[in-house]
Amino acid sequence: MFKFSGLFDIFWRFSLNIAVILVLVRWLYYTRSRKKNYLFTYILISSIVFLLCYLLENVTLQVGFALGLFAIFGIIRYRTNAISIKEMTYLFLIIGVSVINSLADVTINIAEIIFSNIAIIAITFGLEKVWLIRSVEEKTIVYDRLDLIKPERYEELVKDIRERTGIEKINRIGVGKIDFTRNQCNLKVYFDIPGIPEDETTSMDNMGDDDD
Repeated sequence: MFKFSGLFDIFWRFSLNIAVILVLVRWLYYTRSRKKNYLFTYILISSIVFLLCYLLENVTLQVGFALGLFAIFGIIRYRTNAISIKEMTYLFLIIGVSVINSLADVTINIAEIIFSNIAIIAITFGLEKVWLIRSVEEKTIVYDRLDLIKPERYEELVKDIRERTGIEKINRIGVGKIDFTRNQCNLKVYFDIPGIPEDETTSMDNMGDDDD
């Protein structure tokens, strides 16, 4: 038997939730990271968590169950692949937003739910687009010219890396593990993502022995 009494409630809550998630992960996150796999994952996890929490709202576990979902996803999550702190933070963020929007009961009015969502968006926007606008990417490469890793030849090293990789906005280069028998070493190249103002200063860091 179909009952439509709660249809409006789940519709507006789900619509609000998906709108907030799209702002967070499609606009704030994806425009900076360009990682489609995470975009796909975040939207689907958010939708599933919302529906699970909403439809199981009367289960006595309630919030404990919802927070347990984060632990489950944290364990199952892509154990074969490393996930950065930022990606984990966004994962927790979208789960938290979905839990708030689905489990807020009748004692919490619509204005409070909307305020909570706006506050989350505002804080994330402030961090992504205002405070932490400059974003630095990192790449590890195997380098075959040990003669250029000397501090006094740093400018030549930067020029060579730039010509070979096409990376223009190099901030600094870190020297990692050196293999004299193979005449190669590991370098970590730190550079600004295109479109982000580059730092005026460049430096060379000694990373010590790095197995990456």
